Amino acid sequence: MSRTELTVALTKAGRTKIRYPAALVADTGDRISVRAPWAADGVRDFGFVRFEPGDLFTEHFWRTRWYAVKEVRTGEGVLKGWYCDVTRPAVVQGGEILVEDLDLDLWVSADGTAVLRLDEDEFAASGLAETDPEAAAEAVRALDALAAQAHAPAGLTALLT
Repeated sequence: MSRTELTVALTKAGRTKIRYPAALVADTGDRISVRAPWAADGVRDFGFVRFEPGDLFTEHFWRTRWYAVKEVRTGEGVLKGWYCDVTRPAVVQGGEILVEDLDLDLWVSADGTAVLRLDEDEFAASGLAETDPEAAAEAVRALDALAAQAHAPAGLTALLT
């Protein structure tokens, strides 16, 4: 694997959820950005957005922040919106970006009018608040910060400058 190619490995509750190749876009030392096509099989329809073959994700992971921001575009380049995962800070080693999903997510539509907090029930059921209360508190703070930034005039793109 070359230095411009990485593998994103997303884990959840100690198991690998998905692994996929991605092209390095930038690495600032804190934020690492990659681009990858939709990596799952087939179409995933959430009701508020559909992820499908041909979609392109530009994904931003931080080594010091508890989230990842993923800009989603169609194969033709039309912005669908931003899908944000609340995660532990990313670890980059041996050609891989290792990310642990903490269940909470945020969707922001392309026009910024829809800001949806997702999977709060899964987060509550995960038991993280009992097993790792500090991580649970960081996760909630991260989701709150993402939602606040999504509602700000500059939106999520302000995180990427």
